[in-house]
Amino acid sequence: MLTNPCLPPDAKSATGSSPPLLVVAAALLDGRGNVLLQRRRTDRHHGGLWEFPGGKVESGEAPESALVRELREELSIEADPATFAPASFAVGEAGPGRALVLLLYSCTKWSGNPDCQPEDIAAGAACQWWGADRLGHEVGAGDNMPPLDIRLGRVIIPLLKGLAKPADAT
Repeated sequence: MLTNPCLPPDAKSATGSSPPLLVVAAALLDGRGNVLLQRRRTDRHHGGLWEFPGGKVESGEAPESALVRELREELSIEADPATFAPASFAVGEAGPGRALVLLLYSCTKWSGNPDCQPEDIAAGAACQWWGADRLGHEVGAGDNMPPLDIRLGRVIIPLLKGLAKPADAT
């Protein structure tokens, strides 16, 4: 019997449960060893926690198209899906009997200056560039990021360390 490797082992069969909720996120990398994290609005699930920007894939939408849309809506940037590289994924629970699959893509090219929408800022959202040390601290603390973003952060830390350049590098 074939099984879906993205579902947790105790997930119900496709005929007995809702399909997994597919979510996409971006590790926006600035080329200097930093990644952009976004603090969630305080009036939302996981409010006030830091996460990789992104959101739900809508019905009939390709994951890469959803990520382009989410980055435009949340951060006012334009990204070309051809520049996305699959980085990792994490699986959790979206609710009783429904799995959540979070796909993380790395992205090094976009146009515009990433920033939260004014209405999101008013509700507690923020954007910050984090280096490997800050991300490592937050992942280690485990209380400032949603659980799936913590898992994905562990994958991104070595990537950030590889991108970081000494201050005197030309």
